[in-house]
Amino acid sequence: MLRGLPVSVAPVHEVCDVPAPAETGATFAANARAKALYYARACGQWCLADDSGLEVDALDGRPGAYSARYAEDRVDAGADRHTLDRANNIRLLADLDGVEDARRTARFVCHLALADPQRLLLEASGTLDGRIAREPSGENGFGYDPLFYLPELGCTTAELSASRKNRISHRGKAVRRLAELLGNYLSHGS
Repeated sequence: MLRGLPVSVAPVHEVCDVPAPAETGATFAANARAKALYYARACGQWCLADDSGLEVDALDGRPGAYSARYAEDRVDAGADRHTLDRANNIRLLADLDGVEDARRTARFVCHLALADPQRLLLEASGTLDGRIAREPSGENGFGYDPLFYLPELGCTTAELSASRKNRISHRGKAVRRLAELLGNYLSHGS
């Protein structure tokens, strides 16, 4: 999505070898900012960081910035991503037990932050609105995708192809917005 811009992109592990920072922020924006600055300073160059997750209205926005760790206390330490994803989905369904469909509204949120070693340069966000289904459906995607139902499409995000999901997703929207901001920044310096 950054094609056409005079930048090259590489995963952080190809640039420098540093451990991942703890995600201690209470919001997606706080975590993305902290990660971008941490990696930019550790690697000595620009870094783009993401923090994404799920906000459920009936749960007052939970799991929110804790989406990846929502059921962490219910699995063994060091559990793999698939096990934790399954536990997160089980907890989400349990927490929504008895909540009628009309109140199961939710959104995926993505916040991106771009930093150099001294400061934040740019930020962009994207959302995808939907509803939490009563049971998982679909094999594509990860995390909460099997439960995130899109009424206008009649399916969960786990039932979408990767290319279709990228066109409508919270991350896709955030990256497209960041690409626009970055193009302007590179052209005008602000």
